[in-house]
Amino acid sequence: MTERLATWVWVGASALALVAGMVNVVGYLGFEHQAITHLTGTTTLLGAALAGGDGHAAWQLAAMLLAFVGGAMLSGLLVQDSVLRLGRRYGVALAIEAVLLALAVPLFSRGSFAGPLLAAVAIGLQNAMATTYSGAIIRTSHVSGMFTDLGITLGHALRGLPVARRRLWLCLVIITSFLAGGVLGAVAFASLDYRALYLPAAVTGTTGLTYAVWKHRTLRPGRGDA
Repeated sequence: MTERLATWVWVGASALALVAGMVNVVGYLGFEHQAITHLTGTTTLLGAALAGGDGHAAWQLAAMLLAFVGGAMLSGLLVQDSVLRLGRRYGVALAIEAVLLALAVPLFSRGSFAGPLLAAVAIGLQNAMATTYSGAIIRTSHVSGMFTDLGITLGHALRGLPVARRRLWLCLVIITSFLAGGVLGAVAFASLDYRALYLPAAVTGTTGLTYAVWKHRTLRPGRGDA
């Protein structure tokens, strides 16, 4: 990764990782300890439920996985690209995510399983938007890959091998933002209950609006996708 990462990539990745951390902790603290973004754990629990013959848990866990995939499919329909590039319809996707998170609040409050499902669709949509940019793999809904890349980079540094400093900083930014989102989400949930999800909805909507303004100012008419 030799090309300089654009400012909007740094800001967007940080904001969306913050959002994912908040949504995940609210789901975990509030609805049957159901993580929204942690699909590795969800898949593991699904295996355990199937092995134990717990049909109710199995269908709920499977539904969470399908909801996340559905959100990613929606992103594919809207963005139509696997590489981040200025000019794509990220503003529309982020606006939809904000609406989904806001709609999930009353459903969560009523104890409806539709709440975490909508949240999973929203985060699946978000994660699929952020894939690669300038050779960097960017995932904002989970940090396992970020910790792996961080470890690899540090190992290379100890061996005296060339270190991709931008990749290192990108991992640190996403990990820190996700953690900050978890802290903020937990604090907000303690006082606001499920209304805490309005905060990530606001962040997502603001990020989408900021991107739309940035795109308008950066792209000249007739340039198309940059």
